[in-house]
Amino acid sequence: VTELNKYIKNKIDEDEMLNNVLVIGEISNFKNHYSGHLYFTLKDENSLIKCIMFKSYAEKLNFKPKDGMKVMVFGTVSVFERDGVYQIYAKSMMEDGMGDLHEKFEQLKAKLEKEGLFEQSHKKAIPLYPKIIGVLTSQTGAVIRDIINVSTRRNPNVYIRLLPVPVQGPSAAEQIADKIKIMNEKKMADVLIIGRGGGSLEDLWPFNEEIVARAIYNSEIPVISAVGHETDFTIADFVADLRAPTPTGAAEMAVPNLVDLKSLIEQYKIRANEAVTNIIKKNRIKLESLQNSFVLKNPLSLYEIKEQKLDSYIDYLNQYMANKLNHAKLMYEKVINNKILKSPQSMFDKKKHQYELLLKTIEVLNPMKLLSSGYSIVKSNGKVIKNSHDVNLDDVVDIELSEGKLKCSVIGKDELND
Repeated sequence: VTELNKYIKNKIDEDEMLNNVLVIGEISNFKNHYSGHLYFTLKDENSLIKCIMFKSYAEKLNFKPKDGMKVMVFGTVSVFERDGVYQIYAKSMMEDGMGDLHEKFEQLKAKLEKEGLFEQSHKKAIPLYPKIIGVLTSQTGAVIRDIINVSTRRNPNVYIRLLPVPVQGPSAAEQIADKIKIMNEKKMADVLIIGRGGGSLEDLWPFNEEIVARAIYNSEIPVISAVGHETDFTIADFVADLRAPTPTGAAEMAVPNLVDLKSLIEQYKIRANEAVTNIIKKNRIKLESLQNSFVLKNPLSLYEIKEQKLDSYIDYLNQYMANKLNHAKLMYEKVINNKILKSPQSMFDKKKHQYELLLKTIEVLNPMKLLSSGYSIVKSNGKVIKNSHDVNLDDVVDIELSEGKLKCSVIGKDELND
């Protein structure tokens, strides 16, 4: 057996056509071994072939392979002698057709983001207590069953309204957008869940279509997006008012838990009772304080204190008036005893005599009085000449007489020796 398997292996290894193969198929039985090697089966509608990708090649992948994903595998076909099994030894792998889809995804995402469809300001709040939950998904898939189970468990009174739509395929996007519009026009729900299970990018592609994104954005009903697994992101997730990691999570976000509500109501009741109890306790303490107050126990004391203050004010007022009267009396006596008032004529004669003396003094000192006796005043340039040294020969001087003035020229001068 060993020799036969070795012979077959050598024959296959010698075939150049099998040394470089490019095979398209769907992944199944995928296993990511702890060693880092990837083991999986590649299949189409009619047959399958086993594949292995060693760790050194697997580390270079830019995506995570999983069951159901359609891929293109490049590698070599060889035989594993021990098991007598031929398989593909993969050197590289890429999602089939995903390059174009990724590019379209990024282009549409950038376009809608620029238009503002992802803005937080446009997102509507999810109602706290919705009565009707609208669901757009396949009527035969696990999504609707999960939503119904979770919703009815959390709140049996909530109503689930399903509008079945295809969640993959060529016409899925148009039908999803149309059902969103119908839900809004007929006001069929308080909140809308749009979702499907996991899958490849191709499977999720209807939720990356522009027509679906704009329908979600224009919806007056708040929309929760629950597309794929937690690691999957679609354009619908970015436009929706709220993204749920899974359809089950969407139901939990949309439907309040009655147990939690009852617990919250009980907490409010406890807090309300405590608040009322505290108010009563504070008022009782205040009442007891008033009842034990000195004023209430001795109501006349308040009147007596006021009366005592009034007596004090009256005594103060009387004393004030007495002081004012005594002061006025003293002032009156002082005025009456004033010598001026007793002998006003003698005071007038005294002031008249002082005035006459002052006039005589002024008259004696008046220089014009001296001029009338024959004296004169000599000035030069407005200054009085007191000494012959103050003028020179031929200087013009002014002589002021008792009546009139003279302008004279100095023709000679006698100087006195000291």
